[in-house]
Amino acid sequence: MLSNIGIPGLILVLVLALIIFGPSKLPEIGRAFGTTLKEFKKSTRELVSDDQPSEEKKKKELL
Repeated sequence: MLSNIGIPGLILVLVLALIIFGPSKLPEIGRAFGTTLKEFKKSTRELVSDDQPSEEKKKKELL
């Protein structure tokens, strides 16, 4: 969905963000967004990799 915005739309969003939040807050907001995205990806990866074979491995390790 984001690819449909294009370069002019992306520039418009960045200019609006600069006007609304100011130049001092933008790095902080970007950092928070990056951290949130990183945690989301990590959680998603853990959910996908948490399947039956890994549970069977854990059971074998306990025995």
